[in-house]
Amino acid sequence: MIGIDIARISRFKNKHTLAKKILSSSEHQIYLNHPQQPQFLAGRFAAKEAFIKAYNHPPLPELHTIEVVIKNHGQPLIQFQNKTYPLSIAHDGGYAIAVVVII
Repeated sequence: MIGIDIARISRFKNKHTLAKKILSSSEHQIYLNHPQQPQFLAGRFAAKEAFIKAYNHPPLPELHTIEVVIKNHGQPLIQFQNKTYPLSIAHDGGYAIAVVVII
């Protein structure tokens, strides 16, 4: 299955309460020190929404239980229930987009 999502970055300005709801604890620590918080949050949100679309197994997971991790060469991956899934995140023109593949 393939999941895709797009998010307008401007919608994520000053959304610190939302960040606490959708980010894992380790992602939230990165977010707090990130120089471009809206871009970071929009990308993570798009990634998690894309994962849920591809995962499609009830009950659907809560966003904070899905984690985006960055591997050795900067490759983002989704980590969920001790498994990893391919992920691509891009930012351009005020938008963040993410694609997840679940085989």
